Amino acid sequence: MSELFDAVDALVASRSPLPPAEERKRLRVAHGLTLDEVATALKVRRATVSGWESVKKPTEPRGPEREAYARLLRQLAELYPAAPASEQPVTPPSARFTGAAPDPTEARTPPTGQALEATAGATTQNTQPPAPVAAAPAAASRPARTARTPSASRPPGAKKAAPASTPAGVDPRFENGPLAVVDVADGKTVAYCTGGLILDVPAKSIPALVDWTLKDARLGQPKLSGPGKDADPLLVLTEAALERYGLPVTLTEEERLAGRLPESHKVVKQLARAEWKLTKRGFGPWARIYRPATGSERACVQLCIPSWHALDTRHWGKAGQLPPAELARVLGVYASRVMTPRGSAAVTGLELMTALHPPTRASEADETGKRHSEHNPGSLGKNPVDPAPCEAPDGHPVLKDLPRFHVRGPAEKLFEEAYDWARPMTDDECTMRHLVGIDVNMAFAAGANGLTVGLGAPTHVKNPTFDPKLPGSWLVDLSHVDLSRVKIGKEWAQLDADLLPSPFTPKGERPEGPAWYATPTVAYAVELGYEVRPTEAWVRRENGRYLDGWYNRLRDAYLATMADLGVHADMEPADFLAAMDSYKDRDPELALVVSAIKATVKGGLGKLRERPRGEGWRPGEPWRALSRPTWRPDIRAAVISRTRINLHRKIVKHAAFTGQYPIAILSDCVVYAAAGPSPLDFLPYRDGKPLPGGFKLGINPGLVKHEGTQPLLWGEEVRERFNAPELNLARYIKDGTVTDADNGE
Repeated sequence: MSELFDAVDALVASRSPLPPAEERKRLRVAHGLTLDEVATALKVRRATVSGWESVKKPTEPRGPEREAYARLLRQLAELYPAAPASEQPVTPPSARFTGAAPDPTEARTPPTGQALEATAGATTQNTQPPAPVAAAPAAASRPARTARTPSASRPPGAKKAAPASTPAGVDPRFENGPLAVVDVADGKTVAYCTGGLILDVPAKSIPALVDWTLKDARLGQPKLSGPGKDADPLLVLTEAALERYGLPVTLTEEERLAGRLPESHKVVKQLARAEWKLTKRGFGPWARIYRPATGSERACVQLCIPSWHALDTRHWGKAGQLPPAELARVLGVYASRVMTPRGSAAVTGLELMTALHPPTRASEADETGKRHSEHNPGSLGKNPVDPAPCEAPDGHPVLKDLPRFHVRGPAEKLFEEAYDWARPMTDDECTMRHLVGIDVNMAFAAGANGLTVGLGAPTHVKNPTFDPKLPGSWLVDLSHVDLSRVKIGKEWAQLDADLLPSPFTPKGERPEGPAWYATPTVAYAVELGYEVRPTEAWVRRENGRYLDGWYNRLRDAYLATMADLGVHADMEPADFLAAMDSYKDRDPELALVVSAIKATVKGGLGKLRERPRGEGWRPGEPWRALSRPTWRPDIRAAVISRTRINLHRKIVKHAAFTGQYPIAILSDCVVYAAAGPSPLDFLPYRDGKPLPGGFKLGINPGLVKHEGTQPLLWGEEVRERFNAPELNLARYIKDGTVTDADNGE
């Protein structure tokens, strides 16, 4: 009987009533909970909780998650009962965030101020302040602020809003957001913040601007990890602001090559007289101005100067040319979902790893009650480690004893790179009408997800037994792996090996003897049904899933921004293809954020093996990047290895099931010959379901989207024009334009 009662209880719980999406979000924010915290507690993804709160198209939780979610909302409703309609605060339209707002401050009401104004033509009603998390500082100590369009002034009859306390869940130290774009409007210096807020800036010089930012602007971002540090405020200076503060609008060729202003520049001298310091990169496109920390107090402001090419057009598009308010929105969305930019997208990608896994933490109190800095488990620590010789790029100090012009082969050098492979078309493929490219979403991020990587220094082992769970580099001969007969799951499959790239080399060539490989590559050889016998290895016994949090943060940022652009997870294949068509045109500004997020993934991984950048470097000498704990070519190699293997696994399953083989592969893009122009013309969907383990259309990392379609005759003409039967058509499939322009990848 008890089992029947349990079944009845479960049935009732599966239909637990839930409040509307707006109320769900209100309750969470009122208690100061982030989407991540709720998702962790309920053991679901952040995007899932965000979908439950979506006003436009809310999703509904099911099963035990629904019961737990309903319980959470009931308890929060007791703590924060909804106010009567007459007491609900009214937010001025101009102060609302038109895109995706920072979490947990989404759709926050504008903070208090001395000059909070309505948008031109609108009347702002007096508001009742929500209960604050902490007592807000006196209004007199805050900067003047407005919530208006750049050229708007308060129209006759418009009323000032009554002061409101800091909204619940918002850190009062950073109530104005993570950053501001400083501009000159109507002769006054103003700072455009996220959410439409505009602050009056009284500072007349760069040193005064730094002082104002730290004392009055209330800009910054809370730390992403318990032992971490809060993000420093970011100021973006427009051309008008540069002129106001005595800085050049553009750098001279000499300054551009040096990446900074000369020490003799008057603004650099002003900072020195005011006892402010610059980092080693000086006053350049991403300048950091600071004073040494005293205890836990940090005094640091970062500057971003778009007209000095701080925002790389390959990654940020035309963001640097946007008006101030729009630029604040773009950078604000990125900051709230990824982190406050710390430099280029690549630099920020690397900094995000450290922000999520700080190298040190505070110890437990000793017998005197003092805490000390100690290693933070799961991090890379604060000291760099040398790579294994096979992992080191040419010119690294660990290779200084090699002859000067020695060229290392596969048996001396780990060479895990992305695919760049193509082959001639078969006679049957030439009867098709189209070439269709599909592209793996966030492929390298997906390759990092769940990957175990080394955290410490490598250990050298002779004649090791291969362990697929042990990260490292292995010297092994994989030339015996025959792709014409491989295991797929538990079954052997017969394939045409001549039409497949080898999974073991970037160019798709079959290896000819022993070579160094990262763990995922060797593990795939075992998965295909072949024995491996390494003769040597460099393994890392101290290891962990260092990149999981990094992946989750970037995945959620990508999915949330794509959802804002109308592309949602779990869409039907045809609906997904339609939603992806011209998605950038729906909100070009948010499309810039998507581009920057993807560049953060690739650039951050690339920084793990950053090469010398001038600096007067000579082979055999250390270069600046080697001093970072995050200079880890082995981690980069493992991610690339796993990404390439993930793609090959899908290609093999697709070939075994359909008899179709790729014509070209470039990194995460694969081209097939097809009878029709759509991916659905060759992907084996049945009743809306994809081939298990094969390609699946969707926006999630690891799934694929349509990259582009060209006529088959286009491919033949291009290869004939360049007299290259194996020209990689995946490089040009997107729009058919054959060019060697650098796209930042």
